[in-house]
Amino acid sequence: MKYYAGLDGGSTYLKAAILDENKRVIRTCVTNTGIDNNAAAKRLLSKMVNECGIQHIAYTMATGYSRKILELADDDVSEITAHAYGVRVTAPREYRPGMIVDIGGQDSKIIYLDSNYSVKNFSMNDKCAAGTGKFMEVIAQILETTIDQVGSLSLESNAPCDINSTCVVFAQSEVISLIARKYDRRDILSGMHLSMAKRIIKMMKKSEKNGDVLMTGGGALNIGLRKAFEDELMRDVFVANHPQFNGAIGAALLASERG
Repeated sequence: MKYYAGLDGGSTYLKAAILDENKRVIRTCVTNTGIDNNAAAKRLLSKMVNECGIQHIAYTMATGYSRKILELADDDVSEITAHAYGVRVTAPREYRPGMIVDIGGQDSKIIYLDSNYSVKNFSMNDKCAAGTGKFMEVIAQILETTIDQVGSLSLESNAPCDINSTCVVFAQSEVISLIARKYDRRDILSGMHLSMAKRIIKMMKKSEKNGDVLMTGGGALNIGLRKAFEDELMRDVFVANHPQFNGAIGAALLASERG
């Protein structure tokens, strides 16, 4: 049996995935990117290989911000291409995604796919942290909760707050003001998710809204954010299997083709 690895060197976390020759996901793992990307990648992949009892990785593909400097990789590919490949494995079988909404730690992007999962177009917000995982982390910290809890807490809201600022710094001040006025943090969190969804939806191209909408990235694990997208789009939004690892899985799938 041959095995292939994908490394997704993000701005906040380094994700890795191992696929076998039948394109099955054998293992996924994540670690903080840190200041030494190469050392982090070597430790992470070594740990995964040992845990799986694998003797040899036939080919390794890198993607993400640090893809060009990951010495373990045999080659690299853009994250847009990697995400488009990833959904061939991670998309639920009954759905046919025409649009990927990927919410990462420092950017958010929308990738439009044709019927063969090839990239037709894409939009990206990488100039501002609004609409990203960092935005959620900042607000969660102010509200004395964790990123893992914001989704479920927001679903308990009865009256979502209006958060109009599109800048993290101004939104932070807005949230502090809402707290001072004794607004329930569940309503603030629900308002945060709606604000994020509206900002990302503005990036969508009207001519490219065919097919199912599939969420990937760490933001896809937030059930409150998913509901906000469904409310704003007035349609179902689906979540990929292994959403946080979609880019790494796509890189590993490309590795299997190159290898």
